[in-house]
Amino acid sequence: MREKSRRYSLAYFCLFAIYGVVSPYLQLLLRGLGYGPAGVGLFLALFEVVGIVGPLALSRLADRSGKRKPTLAASALAILVALPALVLLPLRLVTGLSIAVFAIGVKTLIPVMDAQGMAFVDAGPEAGKKSGYGALRVMGSIGFIATALVLQFIPGFDRSPPWLIALCVAAATLVFLLSLLFLPESPALPATPEPGRKGPRGATRIDPVFALGLLVIGVGRFAMAPINSFISLYATESLHFHAVGALWALASATEIPLMLVAGSIIARTGAMGAIAIATAAVGLRLAVYAIFPSPAGLLSAQLLHALCYGLFQPAAVTFVAERVHPSRRSTGMALYMGLGVGVPAVLGSALGGFVVEAAGYRALFLSFIAFSLASLCLFAVFRKRFSLAASR
Repeated sequence: MREKSRRYSLAYFCLFAIYGVVSPYLQLLLRGLGYGPAGVGLFLALFEVVGIVGPLALSRLADRSGKRKPTLAASALAILVALPALVLLPLRLVTGLSIAVFAIGVKTLIPVMDAQGMAFVDAGPEAGKKSGYGALRVMGSIGFIATALVLQFIPGFDRSPPWLIALCVAAATLVFLLSLLFLPESPALPATPEPGRKGPRGATRIDPVFALGLLVIGVGRFAMAPINSFISLYATESLHFHAVGALWALASATEIPLMLVAGSIIARTGAMGAIAIATAAVGLRLAVYAIFPSPAGLLSAQLLHALCYGLFQPAAVTFVAERVHPSRRSTGMALYMGLGVGVPAVLGSALGGFVVEAAGYRALFLSFIAFSLASLCLFAVFRKRFSLAASR
C-alpha cells in the first residue's frame, strides 16, 4: 500500500507541475500574443466553457470503462496537440480553437485524477477517514510550488515569448505522461450503492442537497475569478511586481498545512461548513487586494489561499464523495469542477476583463466581494439541509 501511495503521490506531483506553469502564465501567454485585458478575459472564459463540457464527456467514459488511466493519458496528449497552433498562429479563430483543445486536456486531468485518488483512499486503510485525500493531495501542491519557483528563478520569465511558456507546459506534460506508467489502475468499483448512500443517478442528477451544494460553491467560486484570471496581470501591469512565479508559489505553499489538517476541520464543521469558511476567506482576500494596492498587500493576501483553496478543495471533494456513488465519481467530480468551479470562472473571466478596462483592478476586487457574501447567505439559508445530509 505504501508503494502504491508513493506512485499516486508522484502522479499528483507531476500533474500539478503542469498547473505550476498554466495557472500563473496562461494569462501572460495570451497577453504576449497581443490580446488586451478584455481579449484575455474572453479567451479565459472560453477556456472555462470548454473545460466544463469536455471533462464531463470524458469523465463519463472513464466511469463506464472503470479505467481512468487512458483518460488521463488522452487528456495530456490533447495539451500537447494544442500548444503548437496556439503560439505559432496568433489569429483569433486559431487561438480560440487551440484554447478549446487545450482546455479539454487541462481541465479533465483533475476530476479524473481526484476520482482515481479517492478510489484508492476508499480501498485502503484510510477508508472512511476524511484526512486521506488531503494527505495525498499535498504532493500536488508541492509539485505546483516547485515548478513555479523554478520558473521564477529564470530571469524575466514573466516577460518570456509565448513559445517559451508553451514549451515549459509541454515539458511538464511529458513528465506527467511518464508518471502514468507507474500509476496503479483504479481499484475495482462497486456496482451498487453502499447502504445509506444514494445511487449514482440520485447523487449526480436528482439529489437536491448535491444541487444546493453546487449552487453555494458556484456563487462562492465566482468571487475567485479575479484571483485566478487576473492576479498575474494585476501584479505586473498595475503594481509592476514581476515575481509572478513566487506569488503563486507562496499561495500554494500555504495550502500544504491546511490540507494536512483539513480532515479534522471538516469532521467538526461538515464539508459545507468548511466551504463556507473558505468562501469568507475569499471575500477577505479580495478586500485586502483593494485596500492595500502594493506588493506587501498582494503578498499578504496570498496567505489567505490556505483557506481559499487548501481548506476548500478537500472539503469540496469530501462533499462530492458523500453525495456521489463511487462508480460515478469521475462524473460527480466533473460536475463539481464544471458547474461549481468552471461556470463561475467563465462568467467571472468574461465580466472581469470588462470591469478592469472600464474601472480598474480595485473596482474588480471590491465588486466581486458581493459573490462571496451571496454564497455565505445561501449557506445560512440551507445550512440545516446540509447538516441533515451529513448525518445520514
